[in-house]
Amino acid sequence: QVQLVESGGGLVQAGGSLRLSCAASGRAFSTIGMGWFRQAPGKDREFVATISNTGSTTYYRDSVKDRFTISRDNAKNTVYLHMTSLKPEDTAVYYCGAVRGTWASRETNDYGYWGQGAQVTVSS
Repeated sequence: QVQLVESGGGLVQAGGSLRLSCAASGRAFSTIGMGWFRQAPGKDREFVATISNTGSTTYYRDSVKDRFTISRDNAKNTVYLHMTSLKPEDTAVYYCGAVRGTWASRETNDYGYWGQGAQVTVSS
């Protein structure tokens, strides 16, 4: 079992920055890959970024490359998503997920646990 709790969402103007945090408890955090997904109203949940258990591998969706950075601190059992140059189209509920293994994954089906979500709203 893994419990995930996101924090750090909020309202920001276009061009601004936010950092999301996801605190994990339960299974040894250093043995699991992690990821961030998002879901806008009326749309499917989509992949944003992922990181392997050691942090050596990361992947991003094309639209957030060079703007978002995923990182993790295994000593604090926390994964982060640092978002810069935010755009109105980044508005969504952001979900933290835990992969069923050590790898970084873009696939929803590889994730066994999800947080409750954090709202990010970017105003124009």
